[in-house]
Amino acid sequence: MKVIMSGNEAAAQGAYEAGVAFASAYPGTPSTEILENLAKHKDVLYSEWAPNEKVAVEAAIGASVAGVRSIAAMKHVGLNVAADPVFTFAYTGVTGGMVIVSADDPGMHSSQNEQDNRNYATAARLLMLEPSDSQEAKDFMKLGLELSERFDTPVLLRMTTRVCHSKSLVELGERQEKPIVPYKKNIRKYVATPANAKVMRVKLEERLAAMEAYACQAEINQPEYNDTKIGVITSGIAYQYAREAFGEEASYLKLGMTFPMPMDLLRAFAAKVDKVYVVEEMDPYIENHLKMAGIDCIGKDVIPRYDELNTDIVREAVFGKSADSLTSEKSAVIRPPTLCAGCPHRGFFYALAQKKNVMITGDIGCYTLGSAAPLNAIDTCFCMGGSISTGHGASIALRNGGRDTKVVSVIGDSTFFHSGVTSLMDAVYNKGCNTSVILDNRITGMTGHQQNPGTGYTLMGDPATEVDIPALCRALGMKDENIYIVNPNHLDEVSKALDEAIAKDEPTVIITKWPCVLKKYSTQDKEEFDLSPRRCEVDPDKCRNCKMCVKCGCPAIYSEKDKVSIQAASCTGCGVCAQICPFDAIREVER
Repeated sequence: MKVIMSGNEAAAQGAYEAGVAFASAYPGTPSTEILENLAKHKDVLYSEWAPNEKVAVEAAIGASVAGVRSIAAMKHVGLNVAADPVFTFAYTGVTGGMVIVSADDPGMHSSQNEQDNRNYATAARLLMLEPSDSQEAKDFMKLGLELSERFDTPVLLRMTTRVCHSKSLVELGERQEKPIVPYKKNIRKYVATPANAKVMRVKLEERLAAMEAYACQAEINQPEYNDTKIGVITSGIAYQYAREAFGEEASYLKLGMTFPMPMDLLRAFAAKVDKVYVVEEMDPYIENHLKMAGIDCIGKDVIPRYDELNTDIVREAVFGKSADSLTSEKSAVIRPPTLCAGCPHRGFFYALAQKKNVMITGDIGCYTLGSAAPLNAIDTCFCMGGSISTGHGASIALRNGGRDTKVVSVIGDSTFFHSGVTSLMDAVYNKGCNTSVILDNRITGMTGHQQNPGTGYTLMGDPATEVDIPALCRALGMKDENIYIVNPNHLDEVSKALDEAIAKDEPTVIITKWPCVLKKYSTQDKEEFDLSPRRCEVDPDKCRNCKMCVKCGCPAIYSEKDKVSIQAASCTGCGVCAQICPFDAIREVER
Protein backbone atom coordinates (compact mmCIF):
# COMPACT_ATOMS: atom_id res chain seq x y z
CA MET A 1 0.00 0.00 0.00
CA LYS A 2 1.20 3.52 -0.81
CA VAL A 3 0.33 6.58 1.24
CA ILE A 4 1.38 10.22 1.22
CA MET A 5 3.86 10.95 4.00
CA SER A 6 6.20 13.72 5.03
CA GLY A 7 9.87 12.85 5.25
CA ASN A 8 9.64 12.81 9.04
CA GLU A 9 6.65 10.47 9.00
CA ALA A 10 8.46 8.25 6.53
CA ALA A 11 11.65 8.15 8.61
CA ALA A 12 9.57 7.06 11.58
CA GLN A 13 7.88 4.42 9.44
CA GLY A 14 11.28 3.14 8.36
CA ALA A 15 12.42 2.84 11.97
CA TYR A 16 9.21 0.99 12.83
CA GLU A 17 9.52 -1.42 9.91
CA ALA A 18 13.21 -2.04 10.67
CA GLY A 19 12.44 -3.30 14.16
CA VAL A 20 13.75 -0.34 16.16
CA ALA A 21 13.07 -0.96 19.85
CA PHE A 22 14.32 2.31 21.39
CA ALA A 23 14.01 5.92 20.20
CA SER A 24 14.99 9.13 21.96
CA ALA A 25 15.06 12.78 20.92
CA TYR A 26 14.77 16.36 22.02
CA PRO A 27 12.11 18.19 19.97
CA GLY A 28 13.50 20.62 17.43
CA THR A 29 12.12 21.82 14.10
CA PRO A 30 12.44 20.32 11.52
CA SER A 31 12.96 16.92 13.21
CA THR A 32 10.21 16.86 15.85
CA GLU A 33 7.59 14.75 14.08
CA ILE A 34 9.86 11.70 13.81
CA LEU A 35 9.50 10.81 17.50
CA GLU A 36 5.89 11.95 17.63
CA ASN A 37 5.06 9.38 14.95
CA LEU A 38 7.12 6.64 16.57
CA ALA A 39 5.23 7.18 19.82
CA LYS A 40 2.12 5.83 18.06
CA HIS A 41 3.75 2.39 18.12
CA LYS A 42 4.27 2.16 21.88
CA ASP A 43 2.95 -1.41 21.83
CA VAL A 44 6.13 -2.58 20.07
CA LEU A 45 8.79 0.10 20.65
CA TYR A 46 9.78 2.57 23.35
CA SER A 47 9.99 6.31 22.60
CA GLU A 48 10.96 9.19 24.85
CA TRP A 49 11.66 12.90 24.95
CA ALA A 50 15.08 13.38 26.49
CA PRO A 51 16.02 16.60 28.35
CA ASN A 52 18.55 17.37 25.58
CA GLU A 53 20.18 15.85 22.50
CA LYS A 54 23.29 14.62 24.30
CA VAL A 55 21.14 12.62 26.69
CA ALA A 56 19.04 11.33 23.77
CA VAL A 57 22.13 10.01 21.97
CA GLU A 58 23.60 8.52 25.13
CA ALA A 59 20.33 6.73 25.89
CA ALA A 60 20.16 5.37 22.34
CA ILE A 61 23.80 4.27 22.62
CA GLY A 62 22.93 2.39 25.80
CA ALA A 63 20.08 0.62 24.02
CA SER A 64 22.39 -0.30 21.13
CA VAL A 65 25.05 -1.69 23.45
CA ALA A 66 22.32 -3.67 25.24
CA GLY A 67 21.51 -5.33 21.92
CA VAL A 68 18.56 -3.60 20.22
CA ARG A 69 18.19 -1.29 17.26
CA SER A 70 17.87 2.35 18.29
CA ILE A 71 17.64 5.87 16.88
CA ALA A 72 18.20 9.40 18.17
CA ALA A 73 16.75 12.37 16.29
CA MET A 74 17.51 16.09 16.47
CA LYS A 75 17.76 19.28 14.46
CA HIS A 76 21.17 20.32 13.18
CA VAL A 77 22.20 22.47 16.15
CA GLY A 78 21.24 19.60 18.44
CA LEU A 79 24.10 17.59 17.01
CA ASN A 80 26.44 20.18 18.50
CA VAL A 81 25.06 19.30 21.92
CA ALA A 82 25.33 15.56 21.20
CA ALA A 83 28.76 15.65 19.57
CA ASP A 84 30.70 14.38 22.59
CA PRO A 85 29.21 10.86 22.72
CA VAL A 86 28.79 10.71 18.92
CA PHE A 87 32.50 11.06 18.20
CA THR A 88 33.44 8.34 20.68
CA PHE A 89 30.66 5.97 19.59
CA ALA A 90 32.10 6.08 16.07
CA TYR A 91 35.25 4.56 17.60
CA THR A 92 33.56 1.83 19.63
CA GLY A 93 30.96 0.74 17.12
CA VAL A 94 27.58 -0.78 17.87
CA THR A 95 25.83 -3.95 18.94
CA GLY A 96 22.30 -3.20 17.78
CA GLY A 97 22.15 -0.90 14.77
CA MET A 98 21.90 2.81 15.56
CA VAL A 99 20.91 5.77 13.39
CA ILE A 100 21.36 9.42 14.37
CA VAL A 101 19.04 11.76 12.48
CA SER A 102 20.31 15.28 11.83
CA ALA A 103 17.62 17.53 10.36
CA ASP A 104 19.47 20.49 8.84
CA ASP A 105 17.75 23.82 8.16
CA PRO A 106 19.04 25.56 4.99
CA GLY A 107 17.58 29.05 4.94
CA MET A 108 17.21 29.09 8.74
CA HIS A 109 13.42 28.77 8.67
CA SER A 110 13.43 28.07 12.41
CA SER A 111 17.05 28.16 13.51
CA GLN A 112 19.76 30.51 14.69
CA ASN A 113 22.36 29.28 12.20
CA GLU A 114 22.65 27.35 8.94
CA GLN A 115 25.43 24.90 9.66
CA ASP A 116 25.93 22.00 7.26
CA ASN A 117 26.10 18.82 9.32
CA ARG A 118 27.58 16.77 6.49
CA ASN A 119 30.83 18.08 7.93
CA TYR A 120 30.11 16.15 11.12
CA ALA A 121 30.19 12.88 9.20
CA THR A 122 33.72 13.65 8.02
CA ALA A 123 34.89 14.93 11.42
CA ALA A 124 33.38 12.06 13.44
CA ARG A 125 33.90 9.42 10.69
CA LEU A 126 30.26 8.40 10.50
CA LEU A 127 28.69 6.59 7.59
CA MET A 128 26.21 9.14 6.17
CA LEU A 129 23.05 8.76 4.09
CA GLU A 130 21.09 11.62 2.47
CA PRO A 131 17.49 10.99 1.32
CA SER A 132 15.96 13.21 -1.35
CA ASP A 133 12.27 12.45 -0.75
CA SER A 134 9.92 10.68 1.65
CA GLN A 135 10.31 7.21 0.12
CA GLU A 136 14.06 7.47 0.51
CA ALA A 137 13.66 8.80 4.07
CA LYS A 138 11.95 5.52 4.91
CA ASP A 139 14.27 3.33 2.84
CA PHE A 140 17.47 5.01 4.04
CA MET A 141 16.42 4.69 7.67
CA LYS A 142 16.06 0.93 7.19
CA LEU A 143 19.27 0.74 5.16
CA GLY A 144 21.11 2.82 7.77
CA LEU A 145 20.24 0.37 10.51
CA GLU A 146 21.39 -2.54 8.35
CA LEU A 147 24.66 -0.81 7.44
CA SER A 148 25.20 0.15 11.05
CA GLU A 149 25.30 -3.51 12.02
CA ARG A 150 27.15 -4.58 8.88
CA PHE A 151 29.99 -2.09 9.37
CA ASP A 152 29.83 -1.83 13.18
CA THR A 153 29.22 1.92 13.09
CA PRO A 154 26.59 4.49 14.04
CA VAL A 155 25.00 6.00 10.92
CA LEU A 156 24.14 9.66 10.33
CA LEU A 157 20.87 10.13 8.42
CA ARG A 158 21.16 13.70 7.22
CA MET A 159 17.84 15.26 6.25
CA THR A 160 16.87 18.87 5.55
CA THR A 161 13.77 20.96 6.20
CA ARG A 162 12.41 20.45 2.68
CA VAL A 163 12.74 16.67 2.90
CA CYS A 164 11.44 16.57 6.48
CA HIS A 165 8.28 18.54 5.76
CA SER A 166 7.49 17.88 2.09
CA LYS A 167 5.12 15.04 1.31
CA SER A 168 5.30 12.33 -1.34
CA LEU A 169 4.18 8.76 -1.91
CA VAL A 170 5.65 6.07 0.33
CA GLU A 171 5.18 2.33 0.02
CA LEU A 172 4.45 0.79 3.38
CA GLY A 173 5.89 -2.48 4.63
CA GLU A 174 5.49 -4.80 7.60
CA ARG A 175 7.52 -4.55 10.78
CA GLN A 176 10.38 -7.01 10.97
CA GLU A 177 11.13 -7.77 14.59
CA LYS A 178 14.81 -7.95 15.50
CA PRO A 179 15.59 -10.26 18.40
CA ILE A 180 17.71 -8.67 21.10
CA VAL A 181 21.39 -9.58 20.87
CA PRO A 182 22.46 -11.36 24.08
CA TYR A 183 24.53 -9.00 26.19
CA LYS A 184 28.20 -9.81 26.59
CA LYS A 185 30.70 -7.86 28.65
CA ASN A 186 33.23 -6.30 26.26
CA ILE A 187 35.50 -3.83 28.01
CA ARG A 188 37.96 -3.44 25.13
CA LYS A 189 35.15 -2.48 22.75
CA TYR A 190 33.07 -0.17 24.92
CA VAL A 191 35.41 1.37 27.51
CA ALA A 192 37.07 4.23 25.65
CA THR A 193 40.18 4.68 27.76
CA PRO A 194 43.26 5.86 25.83
CA ALA A 195 44.74 2.35 25.66
CA ASN A 196 41.55 0.89 24.20
CA ALA A 197 40.82 3.89 21.99
CA LYS A 198 44.20 3.59 20.25
CA VAL A 199 43.19 0.10 19.08
CA MET A 200 39.70 1.32 18.16
CA ARG A 201 41.21 4.10 16.02
CA VAL A 202 43.05 1.60 13.84
CA LYS A 203 39.92 -0.53 13.44
CA LEU A 204 37.93 2.58 12.55
CA GLU A 205 40.19 3.24 9.56
CA GLU A 206 39.70 -0.35 8.44
CA ARG A 207 35.92 0.07 8.67
CA LEU A 208 36.08 3.35 6.72
CA ALA A 209 37.92 1.62 3.88
CA ALA A 210 35.28 -1.11 3.78
CA MET A 211 32.49 1.47 3.84
CA GLU A 212 34.03 3.41 0.93
CA ALA A 213 34.29 0.23 -1.12
CA TYR A 214 30.60 -0.38 -0.44
CA ALA A 215 29.71 3.22 -1.38
CA CYS A 216 31.33 2.79 -4.80
CA GLN A 217 29.01 -0.07 -5.74
CA ALA A 218 25.89 0.73 -3.67
CA GLU A 219 22.60 1.02 -5.53
CA ILE A 220 21.89 4.37 -3.88
CA ASN A 221 24.97 5.86 -5.59
CA GLN A 222 24.28 4.81 -9.18
CA PRO A 223 24.77 7.24 -12.11
CA GLU A 224 21.99 8.19 -14.55
CA TYR A 225 23.40 8.72 -18.06
CA ASN A 226 21.68 10.96 -20.60
CA ASP A 227 23.54 13.59 -22.62
CA THR A 228 27.18 13.44 -21.44
CA LYS A 229 28.12 17.02 -22.31
CA ILE A 230 27.11 17.91 -18.75
CA GLY A 231 27.35 15.74 -15.65
CA VAL A 232 25.72 16.79 -12.40
CA ILE A 233 26.86 15.38 -9.06
CA THR A 234 24.39 16.04 -6.27
CA SER A 235 22.68 14.62 -3.18
CA GLY A 236 19.58 15.00 -1.04
CA ILE A 237 16.89 17.51 -1.99
CA ALA A 238 19.36 19.32 -4.29
CA TYR A 239 18.98 16.36 -6.69
CA GLN A 240 15.32 17.24 -7.17
CA TYR A 241 16.20 20.84 -7.99
CA ALA A 242 19.02 19.85 -10.35
CA ARG A 243 16.85 17.28 -12.15
CA GLU A 244 14.21 19.91 -12.88
CA ALA A 245 16.72 22.60 -13.86
CA PHE A 246 18.95 20.49 -16.18
CA GLY A 247 16.32 18.02 -17.39
CA GLU A 248 17.37 15.31 -19.85
CA GLU A 249 20.21 17.45 -21.17
CA ALA A 250 22.53 16.21 -18.47
CA SER A 251 23.69 13.01 -16.80
CA TYR A 252 23.49 12.65 -13.03
CA LEU A 253 25.37 11.02 -10.21
CA LYS A 254 22.92 11.11 -7.33
CA LEU A 255 24.71 10.27 -4.09
CA GLY A 256 22.59 8.63 -1.42
CA MET A 257 25.65 7.76 0.67
CA THR A 258 27.96 10.75 1.01
CA PHE A 259 30.44 9.53 3.61
CA PRO A 260 32.72 7.84 3.09
CA MET A 261 32.68 9.48 -0.34
CA PRO A 262 32.79 6.96 -3.23
CA MET A 263 35.89 8.46 -4.84
CA ASP A 264 36.40 5.78 -7.51
CA LEU A 265 32.79 6.19 -8.61
CA LEU A 266 33.19 9.97 -8.75
CA ARG A 267 36.30 9.65 -10.91
CA ALA A 268 34.58 7.20 -13.26
CA PHE A 269 31.55 9.44 -13.68
CA ALA A 270 33.63 12.59 -14.21
CA ALA A 271 35.67 10.80 -16.90
CA LYS A 272 32.51 10.07 -18.93
CA VAL A 273 31.16 13.64 -19.08
CA ASP A 274 32.60 16.79 -20.63
CA LYS A 275 31.78 19.18 -17.77
CA VAL A 276 30.93 18.51 -14.14
CA TYR A 277 28.54 20.60 -12.08
CA VAL A 278 28.07 20.08 -8.36
CA VAL A 279 24.65 21.14 -7.09
CA GLU A 280 24.40 21.13 -3.28
CA GLU A 281 23.00 23.35 -0.55
CA MET A 282 25.20 25.34 1.83
CA ASP A 283 28.83 24.17 2.06
CA PRO A 284 30.91 22.91 -0.91
CA TYR A 285 31.03 19.49 0.74
CA ILE A 286 30.93 17.27 -2.38
CA GLU A 287 32.81 19.90 -4.37
CA ASN A 288 35.73 19.90 -1.93
CA HIS A 289 36.04 16.11 -2.14
CA LEU A 290 36.19 16.36 -5.92
CA LYS A 291 38.76 19.14 -5.98
CA MET A 292 40.97 17.41 -3.42
CA ALA A 293 40.97 14.42 -5.78
CA GLY A 294 41.97 16.65 -8.71
CA ILE A 295 38.57 16.46 -10.42
CA ASP A 296 37.67 19.73 -12.14
CA CYS A 297 34.12 20.90 -11.41
CA ILE A 298 31.82 23.91 -11.28
CA GLY A 299 30.15 24.38 -7.92
CA LYS A 300 29.98 27.27 -5.52
CA ASP A 301 31.45 29.64 -8.07
CA VAL A 302 27.90 29.71 -9.52
CA ILE A 303 25.63 27.95 -6.99
CA PRO A 304 24.84 30.12 -3.92
CA ARG A 305 26.84 29.27 -0.80
CA TYR A 306 24.03 29.98 1.66
CA ASP A 307 20.25 29.85 2.01
CA GLU A 308 17.92 27.17 0.74
CA LEU A 309 18.06 26.30 -2.95
CA ASN A 310 15.13 25.70 -5.27
CA THR A 311 14.73 24.89 -8.95
CA ASP A 312 14.49 28.54 -10.01
CA ILE A 313 17.68 29.47 -8.13
CA VAL A 314 19.62 26.60 -9.69
CA ARG A 315 18.32 27.35 -13.20
CA GLU A 316 19.18 31.04 -12.95
CA ALA A 317 22.61 30.35 -11.39
CA VAL A 318 23.63 27.88 -14.11
CA PHE A 319 21.75 29.05 -17.22
CA GLY A 320 20.99 32.68 -16.38
CA LYS A 321 17.29 32.07 -16.99
CA SER A 322 14.72 33.59 -14.67
CA ALA A 323 11.60 31.61 -13.91
CA ASP A 324 8.48 32.37 -15.90
CA SER A 325 6.43 31.89 -12.75
CA LEU A 326 4.42 34.33 -10.68
CA THR A 327 6.32 36.45 -8.19
CA SER A 328 3.35 36.85 -5.86
CA GLU A 329 5.13 35.08 -3.01
CA LYS A 330 8.05 37.49 -3.12
CA SER A 331 5.85 40.57 -3.36
CA ALA A 332 3.25 39.50 -0.79
CA VAL A 333 3.02 41.31 2.51
CA ILE A 334 4.27 38.82 5.08
CA ARG A 335 3.35 39.35 8.73
CA PRO A 336 6.40 38.91 10.94
CA PRO A 337 6.10 36.28 13.68
CA THR A 338 4.80 37.50 17.01
CA LEU A 339 3.82 36.14 20.39
CA CYS A 340 0.30 34.70 20.21
CA ALA A 341 -2.68 36.61 21.53
CA GLY A 342 -2.89 35.65 25.19
CA CYS A 343 0.68 34.38 25.37
CA PRO A 344 1.74 34.33 29.04
CA HIS A 345 5.15 35.71 28.07
CA ARG A 346 3.70 39.00 26.81
CA GLY A 347 2.87 40.47 30.22
CA PHE A 348 6.30 39.56 31.56
CA PHE A 349 8.14 41.10 28.61
CA TYR A 350 6.02 44.24 28.74
CA ALA A 351 6.90 44.73 32.42
CA LEU A 352 10.57 43.92 31.78
CA ALA A 353 10.75 46.41 28.90
CA GLN A 354 9.83 49.21 31.31
CA LYS A 355 12.97 48.66 33.37
CA LYS A 356 15.88 50.96 32.65
CA ASN A 357 19.59 50.24 32.51
CA VAL A 358 19.06 46.51 32.08
CA MET A 359 20.79 44.09 29.72
CA ILE A 360 18.50 41.16 28.78
CA THR A 361 20.07 37.89 27.67
CA GLY A 362 17.65 35.58 25.86
CA ASP A 363 17.42 31.96 24.82
CA ILE A 364 15.95 29.63 22.18
CA GLY A 365 12.16 29.35 22.25
CA CYS A 366 9.00 31.13 21.15
CA TYR A 367 9.77 33.69 23.86
CA THR A 368 12.72 34.82 21.71
CA LEU A 369 10.02 36.88 19.97
CA GLY A 370 10.23 39.14 23.00
CA SER A 371 13.10 40.74 21.08
CA ALA A 372 10.72 42.03 18.40
CA ALA A 373 9.02 45.42 18.33
CA PRO A 374 7.18 46.83 20.14
CA LEU A 375 8.48 44.90 23.18
CA ASN A 376 12.20 44.96 22.28
CA ALA A 377 12.86 43.05 25.50
CA ILE A 378 15.70 40.69 24.57
CA ASP A 379 19.23 41.83 23.69
CA THR A 380 21.03 38.53 22.93
CA CYS A 381 20.23 34.98 21.79
CA PHE A 382 22.91 32.41 20.96
CA CYS A 383 22.01 28.84 21.84
CA MET A 384 19.88 26.52 23.95
CA GLY A 385 20.53 27.12 27.63
CA GLY A 386 22.95 29.96 26.97
CA SER A 387 20.96 32.86 28.42
CA ILE A 388 21.82 32.29 32.07
CA SER A 389 25.53 31.61 31.55
CA THR A 390 25.79 34.49 29.07
CA GLY A 391 24.04 36.71 31.58
CA HIS A 392 26.32 35.49 34.36
CA GLY A 393 29.43 36.43 32.39
CA ALA A 394 27.96 39.79 31.42
CA SER A 395 26.91 40.58 35.00
CA ILE A 396 30.39 39.81 36.35
CA ALA A 397 32.04 41.92 33.64
CA LEU A 398 29.70 44.86 34.26
CA ARG A 399 30.03 44.65 38.04
CA ASN A 400 33.82 44.36 38.01
CA GLY A 401 34.01 47.12 35.42
CA GLY A 402 32.23 49.53 37.73
CA ARG A 403 29.02 49.67 35.70
CA ASP A 404 25.60 49.76 37.35
CA THR A 405 23.83 48.01 34.45
CA LYS A 406 21.92 44.97 35.69
CA VAL A 407 21.44 41.72 33.77
CA VAL A 408 18.22 39.73 33.40
CA SER A 409 18.47 36.27 31.78
CA VAL A 410 15.33 34.78 30.23
CA ILE A 411 14.84 31.05 29.59
CA GLY A 412 11.88 28.72 29.00
CA ASP A 413 11.00 25.72 31.15
CA SER A 414 11.96 23.07 28.57
CA THR A 415 15.12 24.98 27.69
CA PHE A 416 15.99 25.24 31.37
CA PHE A 417 15.77 21.44 31.64
CA HIS A 418 17.73 21.10 28.37
CA SER A 419 20.86 22.96 29.41
CA GLY A 420 19.93 25.84 31.69
CA VAL A 421 20.31 23.94 34.94
CA THR A 422 24.09 23.82 34.69
CA SER A 423 24.14 27.49 33.69
CA LEU A 424 22.22 28.46 36.81
CA MET A 425 24.55 26.24 38.82
CA ASP A 426 27.45 28.23 37.39
CA ALA A 427 25.89 31.56 38.35
CA VAL A 428 25.18 30.40 41.91
CA TYR A 429 28.49 28.61 42.44
CA ASN A 430 30.55 31.53 41.15
CA LYS A 431 28.56 34.17 43.06
CA GLY A 432 27.11 35.93 40.05
CA CYS A 433 24.56 38.71 40.20
CA ASN A 434 22.21 38.22 37.25
CA THR A 435 18.48 37.63 37.63
CA SER A 436 17.40 34.41 35.89
CA VAL A 437 13.78 34.25 34.74
CA ILE A 438 12.33 30.81 34.00
CA LEU A 439 9.22 31.18 31.83
CA ASP A 440 7.20 28.11 32.78
CA ASN A 441 4.33 27.79 30.31
CA ARG A 442 3.82 24.14 31.26
CA ILE A 443 4.85 22.69 27.87
CA THR A 444 7.54 22.77 25.17
CA GLY A 445 5.89 25.53 23.18
CA MET A 446 7.94 26.47 20.13
CA THR A 447 8.12 23.02 18.54
CA GLY A 448 4.44 22.19 18.92
CA HIS A 449 3.62 21.22 22.51
CA GLN A 450 5.81 18.27 23.38
CA GLN A 451 5.97 16.97 26.94
CA ASN A 452 9.04 17.66 29.07
CA PRO A 453 10.23 16.78 32.59
CA GLY A 454 8.08 19.58 34.02
CA THR A 455 4.72 18.67 32.49
CA GLY A 456 3.91 15.48 34.35
CA TYR A 457 3.62 13.25 31.27
CA THR A 458 5.94 11.28 28.96
CA LEU A 459 5.99 11.26 25.16
CA MET A 460 3.91 8.07 25.21
CA GLY A 461 1.28 9.75 27.41
CA ASP A 462 2.10 8.02 30.68
CA PRO A 463 1.98 9.99 33.95
CA ALA A 464 5.47 11.02 35.07
CA THR A 465 7.22 12.69 37.97
CA GLU A 466 7.02 16.45 37.51
CA VAL A 467 10.21 18.38 38.20
CA ASP A 468 9.69 20.97 40.93
CA ILE A 469 11.49 24.01 39.49
CA PRO A 470 11.69 26.03 42.73
CA ALA A 471 13.01 22.97 44.59
CA LEU A 472 15.55 22.38 41.83
CA CYS A 473 16.72 25.99 42.13
CA ARG A 474 17.11 25.56 45.88
CA ALA A 475 19.08 22.34 45.32
CA LEU A 476 21.47 24.35 43.14
CA GLY A 477 22.09 26.69 46.07
CA MET A 478 19.56 29.44 45.42
CA LYS A 479 18.31 31.05 48.63
CA ASP A 480 14.57 30.84 49.41
CA GLU A 481 14.28 34.62 49.65
CA ASN A 482 15.80 34.95 46.16
CA ILE A 483 13.18 32.79 44.42
CA TYR A 484 10.03 34.56 43.18
CA ILE A 485 7.00 32.84 41.62
CA VAL A 486 4.64 35.12 39.72
CA ASN A 487 1.64 35.09 37.40
CA PRO A 488 3.03 36.73 34.23
CA ASN A 489 -0.40 38.15 33.34
CA HIS A 490 -0.36 40.32 36.50
CA LEU A 491 1.88 43.25 35.56
CA ASP A 492 2.21 44.76 39.05
CA GLU A 493 3.23 41.38 40.46
CA VAL A 494 5.85 40.91 37.75
CA SER A 495 7.19 44.45 38.06
CA LYS A 496 7.54 44.17 41.84
CA ALA A 497 9.41 40.86 41.57
CA LEU A 498 11.74 42.30 38.93
CA ASP A 499 12.54 45.37 41.05
CA GLU A 500 13.35 43.27 44.10
CA ALA A 501 15.37 40.65 42.22
CA ILE A 502 17.37 43.12 40.14
CA ALA A 503 18.27 45.19 43.19
CA LYS A 504 20.12 42.28 44.82
CA ASP A 505 23.83 41.82 44.22
CA GLU A 506 23.57 38.02 44.09
CA PRO A 507 21.87 35.38 41.94
CA THR A 508 18.07 35.58 41.92
CA VAL A 509 15.37 33.60 40.12
CA ILE A 510 11.90 34.61 38.98
CA ILE A 511 9.59 31.81 37.82
CA THR A 512 6.61 32.92 35.75
CA LYS A 513 3.93 30.26 35.79
CA TRP A 514 0.95 30.14 33.43
CA PRO A 515 0.10 27.58 30.72
CA CYS A 516 0.60 28.30 27.02
CA VAL A 517 -2.60 29.72 25.58
CA LEU A 518 -2.62 27.11 22.79
CA LYS A 519 -2.03 24.15 25.08
CA LYS A 520 -4.50 21.32 25.56
CA TYR A 521 -4.91 21.81 29.28
CA SER A 522 -4.02 18.88 31.53
CA THR A 523 -5.85 17.89 34.68
CA GLN A 524 -3.12 19.62 36.69
CA ASP A 525 -3.57 22.83 34.67
CA LYS A 526 -7.32 22.90 35.28
CA GLU A 527 -6.83 22.36 38.99
CA GLU A 528 -4.07 24.96 39.43
CA PHE A 529 -5.13 27.83 37.14
CA ASP A 530 -8.35 29.73 36.51
CA LEU A 531 -8.76 28.97 32.80
CA SER A 532 -12.41 29.96 32.43
CA PRO A 533 -13.13 31.43 28.97
CA ARG A 534 -12.99 35.21 28.83
CA ARG A 535 -12.09 38.04 26.50
CA CYS A 536 -11.43 41.77 26.58
CA GLU A 537 -13.34 44.52 24.81
CA VAL A 538 -12.86 48.24 24.35
CA ASP A 539 -15.37 50.77 25.66
CA PRO A 540 -15.51 53.25 22.74
CA ASP A 541 -16.75 56.04 25.02
CA LYS A 542 -13.64 55.83 27.21
CA CYS A 543 -11.03 55.09 24.52
CA ARG A 544 -8.83 58.11 23.72
CA ASN A 545 -6.92 56.34 20.93
CA CYS A 546 -3.64 56.82 22.82
CA LYS A 547 -2.55 53.39 21.58
CA MET A 548 -0.78 52.50 24.83
CA CYS A 549 -2.40 49.07 24.61
CA VAL A 550 -0.81 48.53 21.20
CA LYS A 551 2.63 48.67 22.86
CA CYS A 552 2.10 45.21 24.34
CA GLY A 553 2.25 43.82 20.78
CA CYS A 554 -0.90 41.70 20.98
CA PRO A 555 -2.08 40.68 17.48
CA ALA A 556 -5.72 40.79 18.62
CA ILE A 557 -5.53 44.58 19.05
CA TYR A 558 -5.99 46.79 15.98
CA SER A 559 -6.72 50.40 15.12
CA GLU A 560 -10.04 51.24 13.52
CA LYS A 561 -10.59 54.84 12.47
CA ASP A 562 -10.01 56.91 15.62
CA LYS A 563 -10.49 54.06 18.06
CA VAL A 564 -8.74 50.85 19.08
CA SER A 565 -10.59 47.55 18.82
CA ILE A 566 -9.97 44.01 19.98
CA GLN A 567 -10.72 41.07 17.71
CA ALA A 568 -13.05 38.92 19.75
CA ALA A 569 -12.15 35.66 17.99
CA SER A 570 -8.44 36.08 18.83
CA CYS A 571 -8.62 37.54 22.33
CA THR A 572 -8.18 35.13 25.24
CA GLY A 573 -8.84 37.61 28.01
CA CYS A 574 -5.34 37.61 29.52
CA GLY A 575 -6.02 41.16 30.66
CA VAL A 576 -2.58 42.61 29.92
CA CYS A 577 -3.97 45.34 27.67
CA ALA A 578 -6.58 46.28 30.29
CA GLN A 579 -3.82 46.81 32.86
CA ILE A 580 -1.87 49.00 30.43
CA CYS A 581 -4.76 51.28 29.40
CA PRO A 582 -4.53 54.59 31.34
CA PHE A 583 -8.22 55.40 30.81
CA ASP A 584 -9.78 52.12 31.97
CA ALA A 585 -11.23 51.77 28.50
CA ILE A 586 -10.67 48.00 28.32
CA ARG A 587 -12.68 45.56 30.39
CA GLU A 588 -12.71 41.79 30.76
CA VAL A 589 -15.96 40.00 29.92
CA GLU A 590 -17.03 36.37 29.92
CA ARG A 591 -17.28 34.52 26.63
